Amino acid sequence: MAGPIIYNVTINVDDEIREEWLDWMRRVHIPDVMNTGCFTSWRLCRLLVEEEKGTTFAIQYTAASLEDFEKYQKNFAAELQRQHSEKFRDRFVAFRTLLEQLE
Repeated sequence: MAGPIIYNVTINVDDEIREEWLDWMRRVHIPDVMNTGCFTSWRLCRLLVEEEKGTTFAIQYTAASLEDFEKYQKNFAAELQRQHSEKFRDRFVAFRTLLEQLE
């Protein structure tokens, strides 16, 4: 049996919008993702590295199973990513990884 799945979204945000972005993530985006019912928990982290430009964050959403994550991808991800991209157009760079928690 596979362990929980961690959907990790790493985002470098322009410093000029950092506080607005954090506020919007906490008030709007993360609650919207959690309201899909596909994830059991989340955490928001800041990478402790010096960047030439911007600040880098990682948002980790935990899904109980790969099936739950796939439901999110199929039914919700495109629209939620579109909303984020429209709001912060050209002010961030993001990449996503999928992890299986072993212990």
